[in-house]
Amino acid sequence: MNGAGRADGAVRASLLAGYAPIPGTPDEMIDAAGGVRPVWHKLIGYLDGLTASETNLRFTRGDQYLRDAGVYYRHYGKGEVAIRDWPLSHVPVLIAEREWQSLAAGLVQRAELLETIVADIYGENHLVAGGDLPAKLVAGNPHWLLPLVGVKPASGHFLHFVAMDLGRGPDGRWWVLGDRTDAPSGAGFALESRVATARVFADFYRRANVHRLAGFFGALKGAFEGLQQPGSNRVGILTPGSFNDTYYEQAYIARYLGMALLEGEDLVVENGRVMVRTIAGPRPVSVLWRRLAAAWCDPLELDGASRLGTVGLVEAVRAGTITMINGLGAGILETQALLAFLPGLCEKLRGEPLAIPNLATWWCGQEAELQHVRANAASLTIRPALSNRPPIEFDPRHPNGRNPFTPDEPAFDEWLREEGADLVGQELATLSTTPVWINGRLVPRPVSIRCFLARTEAGWQVMPGGFARVGANENPSAIAMGNGGTVADVWIVSEAPVPEISLLKRAAGPFERAPPTILPSRAADNLYWLGRYVERVEGSLRLLRAYHGRLAEFGDHDAPILVRMRALLDQYGVDAEEPLPSFVVDTINAAVNSASHLRDRFSMDGWAALADLSSAAARLAKSVRPGDDAARAMGILIRKLTGFSGLVHENMYRQNGWRFLSIGRALERAIGMSELLADLVAEDAPEGALDLAIEVGDSVISHRRRQMGATRHESVVDLLVLDAMNPRAVLYEIEQVQAHAAQLPDYLHHGQLSPLAREIMKIHAAIATAVPDEMTPGRLLAIRDDIQALSDLLSEAYLS
Repeated sequence: MNGAGRADGAVRASLLAGYAPIPGTPDEMIDAAGGVRPVWHKLIGYLDGLTASETNLRFTRGDQYLRDAGVYYRHYGKGEVAIRDWPLSHVPVLIAEREWQSLAAGLVQRAELLETIVADIYGENHLVAGGDLPAKLVAGNPHWLLPLVGVKPASGHFLHFVAMDLGRGPDGRWWVLGDRTDAPSGAGFALESRVATARVFADFYRRANVHRLAGFFGALKGAFEGLQQPGSNRVGILTPGSFNDTYYEQAYIARYLGMALLEGEDLVVENGRVMVRTIAGPRPVSVLWRRLAAAWCDPLELDGASRLGTVGLVEAVRAGTITMINGLGAGILETQALLAFLPGLCEKLRGEPLAIPNLATWWCGQEAELQHVRANAASLTIRPALSNRPPIEFDPRHPNGRNPFTPDEPAFDEWLREEGADLVGQELATLSTTPVWINGRLVPRPVSIRCFLARTEAGWQVMPGGFARVGANENPSAIAMGNGGTVADVWIVSEAPVPEISLLKRAAGPFERAPPTILPSRAADNLYWLGRYVERVEGSLRLLRAYHGRLAEFGDHDAPILVRMRALLDQYGVDAEEPLPSFVVDTINAAVNSASHLRDRFSMDGWAALADLSSAAARLAKSVRPGDDAARAMGILIRKLTGFSGLVHENMYRQNGWRFLSIGRALERAIGMSELLADLVAEDAPEGALDLAIEVGDSVISHRRRQMGATRHESVVDLLVLDAMNPRAVLYEIEQVQAHAAQLPDYLHHGQLSPLAREIMKIHAAIATAVPDEMTPGRLLAIRDDIQALSDLLSEAYLS
């Protein structure tokens, strides 16, 4: 059928012949009577129409997209940190629109309830005073932030973006497994999983009546922008930084929604207002979508050990000049023990039962609850409730280091009583299963779904989908990615066609070009050093290629030119005895690290090219041999590096970010060329040194065409130092630095040259007016030192 699927939606017997739902466990595809649920008919019919090779081709297409996009997650294991590919489970989880509408209403009810509770906890405190919430549950909670008590959010609400984890229980009903209210993650991953899955099922997805996600993100963007205060025109996403396990997602969301990705060091509080440190000076920001845990946001008033926050942020919240999404302190709603009280609070505060029940929960901090947990310990999961202990599951049926007792031992009773205030007991969760494609067939695996809600002017809006965590095996605890679990897209399927919504709206009125985006000093610094690292790698590779080429040609390790080259490489910190020196690999990794802080500013192709360079260097370092083999390996890396540089040159928007990247490259090339020539034009340089300079300077053809004769000192320094038409010449690079720097803020201040401008002009004039005979080794080293000093001036003016 060529992938078209059966028109009648019939299910191929062989496709489901081996699919056996787990006894006593509901399945998302198969109903209680053993039939395929209607919402799955078309997708299963489509899969039925594919050959094995067609199926594999489609799944590979989705995986390739994720790899090309650089989608990853950071896994923190025992003693190791690993970056792993995004583990997409290719078959989406399907939910009928009618069922989803009921779920969405329950999620909105819950979000409103949580807002009421957190507003009371930091406001009038009626719930604790009236005995509806235990005082210890609040005051003994590490997520309760005392400095925020009595502080009303500038927006009027604590919650603007929340996530809730759902699972279908044995009775077929959906349960809330947990609330995410502090700094919820996953919305960006849900979007990337949708893009990948839509590519897997490209010909089917367009006609599958699946609700799109763009409308939700458009509403979210509009809602957040609507919270801005006068004088601020940018919503910032506050990130813990590139080493956070979900940093990729934060960068992706920032890029997708056009928001500034900011770290704590990018911000400063001045006169009670939050300002972004930019290359043009401080600029105000009044809305921060916080992906940083609340306790780490302000080391002055919250956790003093934080190196990720901004001093004075709580002061700004108190002054009402910044809206935090979500409000500082909202993380108290994630407390597992709170689940025990939500059903009663919903009845009290809203006069109605919870539409979506919790997983049944008992807090051990109260004697009556403790009695129940003690009596039913064998059927419960016991876990930390309030402390900062890792959120590991504590199952009395499976003793481990944290649970040395079995439920029938007297010591277990004693342990429960001693630890009770920090324990919560929950019914063991048996999650429904969803079909997963493994080894050419569908098999059932446990699944939970993370749902997302955004507060808009019209009220809470629920993302029509989310992302599903799917177990690696039949054990529900194996849904975590760290345990081998995977992630699937969630399709909300309508019976009728759905509108194709785009985040890009057709604007009314005349077109107006958007103003330039702000460039934080930290981002400019990373771009500058990315440029320097990339050029440093290229210079090292060209010199190493020349060295190994001559080693292969001469066969004499002690040839004078080789001895000189090894000494030169050693000055740069490069060990020529290593076929592919660790210096090269480390410098490439430094470039990748700088770029990793800029994921919101890098194109997919640019990042893929840099990642390819890094992986190629690591691979070659294990196998390359000295001589001709190493020379060829250096050539491969040079071409990959120039491919990255070409992408940057051709595709990067000509704003200040590009200028800092270009300045970094130009300064590094000018410094490297000055230093190289100072060594190779010296009187004691061995035979072949001048030809080596021309080769490393990638100017062999230009030199031959111009000189038509032997290489000499004057011809070399003229071409590689004084020729403003040669991209490898020092003068050319200084003119590039001057041209780029002249476009930066305050290069000229009220008609006066800045210190940076004056020094650039001095260096340019000194080189432009020189003649070849004056370019002695001493003069070249002096030029190198002057150019290096420009880096300090640039940092003082823009990067500190």
